[in-house]
Amino acid sequence: MQGREAGKATTIMQKFLKGSSEDNIPPMPVVIGMSATTQRFNILVEGTSSTIHKSVVSADEVRASGLLKDRIVITYPEERSVNNDMAILQAAADDWKEKWDHWYQYCYEQHYAYINPVFVIQVLNGSENKMSATDLDDCLQKIEERTGFCFETGQVVHTFGQTNASITVNGIDVRYEEPSRISDDRNIRVVFFKENLSTGWDCPRAETMMSFKHANDATYIAQLLGRMVRTPMQMHIQVDDVLNDVHLYLPYFNESTVKDVVEALQSAEGGDIPTDIYGESVGCKTFETLTVKTRNKKEDTPVPGQLTLDVFGSQGEDSNVGAIQIVEIPSGIGEAADTSEPIGFSNENGYARVYQQKPEEQKVDIQSQAEVSKVNDHKSDVYDLHLASNIDRQEGSLKDEPDDLFDREGVMKFINDAGLLSYNVRSLRINNYLKSLFEMAHLLTISGLYREAIREVQTEIALMIADYVEKLKLEGNYDELVNQVKEFKLVTQIFDAFGETVDNYSVHDLFTTTDTDIDRQFRVAEVKLGNEGIGMVYGNKHIDVNNPSAFKVDVILFVADDECMNNLHNYAQKRFHGLNDDYRKYIATVDSDKIRRKYDSIVSDGDIVSKHNFRLPETIQVPHEDGGKEYNNHLFVNDITGVAKLKLNTWEAGVIEEEEKRDDFICWIRNPSRASWALCIPYEIESETKPTFPDFIVVRKDVRLGYVIDLLEPHNPYFKDNLGKAKGFAEYARQNPGVGRIQLIRMIKDAAGKHKFKRLDMSKSAIRDKVSHAMTIDELDHIFDIDGFFE
Repeated sequence: MQGREAGKATTIMQKFLKGSSEDNIPPMPVVIGMSATTQRFNILVEGTSSTIHKSVVSADEVRASGLLKDRIVITYPEERSVNNDMAILQAAADDWKEKWDHWYQYCYEQHYAYINPVFVIQVLNGSENKMSATDLDDCLQKIEERTGFCFETGQVVHTFGQTNASITVNGIDVRYEEPSRISDDRNIRVVFFKENLSTGWDCPRAETMMSFKHANDATYIAQLLGRMVRTPMQMHIQVDDVLNDVHLYLPYFNESTVKDVVEALQSAEGGDIPTDIYGESVGCKTFETLTVKTRNKKEDTPVPGQLTLDVFGSQGEDSNVGAIQIVEIPSGIGEAADTSEPIGFSNENGYARVYQQKPEEQKVDIQSQAEVSKVNDHKSDVYDLHLASNIDRQEGSLKDEPDDLFDREGVMKFINDAGLLSYNVRSLRINNYLKSLFEMAHLLTISGLYREAIREVQTEIALMIADYVEKLKLEGNYDELVNQVKEFKLVTQIFDAFGETVDNYSVHDLFTTTDTDIDRQFRVAEVKLGNEGIGMVYGNKHIDVNNPSAFKVDVILFVADDECMNNLHNYAQKRFHGLNDDYRKYIATVDSDKIRRKYDSIVSDGDIVSKHNFRLPETIQVPHEDGGKEYNNHLFVNDITGVAKLKLNTWEAGVIEEEEKRDDFICWIRNPSRASWALCIPYEIESETKPTFPDFIVVRKDVRLGYVIDLLEPHNPYFKDNLGKAKGFAEYARQNPGVGRIQLIRMIKDAAGKHKFKRLDMSKSAIRDKVSHAMTIDELDHIFDIDGFFE
């Protein structure tokens, strides 16, 4: 269907789809097409007489499914830089090592099989004498230096088309591997390839890619990157946002040619791809990782006898940090034995020399993943290590890191345990309620929150069947309906011994009762009941030993009655929502990301607007914006600096300034509209349900609870969605009485020309009632005039 053959192929395909009288080909009775680029298929079926039914899946729905990465980040060198390739490779290795560490931690804590992310490196073609124009030995050496890994045979493979033999790279055997087998081999860590991974290749474990290709290969690289956007676990990672992106490094591209890759990816690889694509230069990171788990200077300060080093933070030939020698001096030797200072510094021969007092009964515990070379001396033990980045060699002292202003992890735990509602808004409902009910009951049973859930649901449906059968018997209709189920129609024609008709081809119908077809009808009925064994649950309680197939007929009769099935689905809808409302707050406390993800999936597939637990991750990634302000009271901060650099507009910054002045203020969170973890509230506009994301989540002190959570939305009064959002916030406040303030905020200019912020608080029942009954934006403006207030 591509290139010069596209026209011929289209003609041939249309003959099959539409039929061709000259070739004696009838039209296809049913054709199912599925594609991310539907234009070609639509052209193909133009002019057909068949009815075309379209089922459109929006990009937002694909994003919400968690099947694709949230972001593609493309890194390229800064302008005018030279010798880019190995410097970029080192940056790519750092990213891969970070992914490796984060995946390891996540899988360990959640009890998943380890992902083992793959580092994919596209090298240049070679010549007759060289396998590749790229220095493979240097590549592998640089990766080992940056990551601390010492690769073994089998962990590095190649897919070079010109040979299926092993090659030697940096002293280790690098075998050939079929591209299709890479994803399943968990031992593979690094893949060298040239051209053969772009079409038909799929490896969700490929998290980082480096390409030595040049800028004229933008389309090819876009095709390759399209193979890497699938998520390894087929879901968003809730607790660690670092794991929701894929990273591409291009040393021979610049800002302009990276745009070509983006355009090629968005056009050739699927149009409106539901993954955000960003470009960044090496010196200017597009995203910054923020966390609630910050380092504390009191915790990081070494104590006598112990030093913890971050070995991966300072390795590599570009590092400007030297080595450190830790010298342990036994008690009683020299002046160090009499001093109370645990650590002192001097600088000898390019080394920072650390003297540490060592009482005879005390052993120094050096915690490090780096190799420690020990040199025995008559007076001391000397260890050569890389100096951790939190030691300033020039100043000769530990860098002063800010203490946390508040218990960040404690605040996050309070929010996650609060059971706040967040919603998922879809354009269509995927499951019927019966299937959703069974999935919810199974999840509650497996999680241990309600072990009898599935058994009770099965019993309740079986009781509905029993009540229906009893009703038929009381009305005197049961026996007649049973005979209809058992009747089997035979069609007969009579011929003589020579094949001649005896009665001019007359057709004779014979009706008989038989059990032969009952099993088939029973299986069909079980499918309509959700394939959950409902029929057997009913049979176990109502079986007649003298008529063992009677219970099967009862089930068949129940399913054949439209009123019964309508009642069943109404029951399923009510029971599903009841279980969700009763156990939603407990799901939030389950220490399993897998259970929480399954719960969210079940609820999302059950309703167009579905209720979920709002739950914060431990780590998020935020776009790096020039001109941002540093905040140390944002819940998520850089783990080293203790601040978050965020760029707010005038309205947003003004609201945060007012909040910071409150005596009970603790911290705030920016609630990004596109983040998978963000708190979402549904609202109605022009008869359509849409999602909205309040700008800020604010946490304040509370005398009884410890903390209270507010939702604040600075919003332009001239936007047409004002009334809809106000009503949405009012309804959210009604359903979440545990929330503090839920405010719609407008910036007002007073008589002196100074900007002030007027607030309308939906947590107040009187205001909430007025907003709920407002019909026009003018009515909402009037409510703001009467009930709005300034802090």
